[in-house]
Amino acid sequence: MAGRVTPARRNAGDRLTQADRRARSRDALLEAAARGLSRYGYGHLSLERVARDAGYTRGALYHQFKDKQDLALAVIDWGIGTWEHEVGRLVEQETEPVAALLTLARGHAVYCRRDIARMAIALRLEFSGQDHPVGREIERGYEALVCLCERLIDEGRSAGAIAPTPTPTRTLALAFIGALEGTVIALAGQDPHDELIAPRAVAGVLGLDPATTVRRTAP
Repeated sequence: MAGRVTPARRNAGDRLTQADRRARSRDALLEAAARGLSRYGYGHLSLERVARDAGYTRGALYHQFKDKQDLALAVIDWGIGTWEHEVGRLVEQETEPVAALLTLARGHAVYCRRDIARMAIALRLEFSGQDHPVGREIERGYEALVCLCERLIDEGRSAGAIAPTPTPTRTLALAFIGALEGTVIALAGQDPHDELIAPRAVAGVLGLDPATTVRRTAP
């Protein structure tokens, strides 16, 4: 009979449900770990606290991740994917490089309202000058952001939207990111002002006309 639930179908459904539960628990643990890394750093991260904050046991955490390093590496990958989904996709939708850079600044400010957002900064500071898998992975993510900004700045310069200067593109991209990070940290908890001021802060680095920036960054 078509409506009959066979053992094979029932087992398949059980497996799907188990996979869904596993995915939900993994996401909860990753977000809790990201909060912990943002607040305490890697060295002081407690796996027991991560599990408790996510609503699971420490055993459930070890069922998904073999140790703290494995968890931290997974969190970095998850954080990069989250940023790309919430900010990166908006940047890629822009057709003009300057608009894309300003959208990046505004989107990043909104993203940083979440308590997971300082994880990257905390880990970069903690592992600065060290050869460690977690440090290398966080630098890989940071370098991807720098390269994105470099590409957009080069495109803006080629189009004449960003005035040419003797400053190398990479230096300008690093200054752009530094101005953005400094602004969102200083304005933590100050929404909606963070979203409005962050694009204006990076506009100064790029040498853009403030009036143009205001028009392009209006929510």
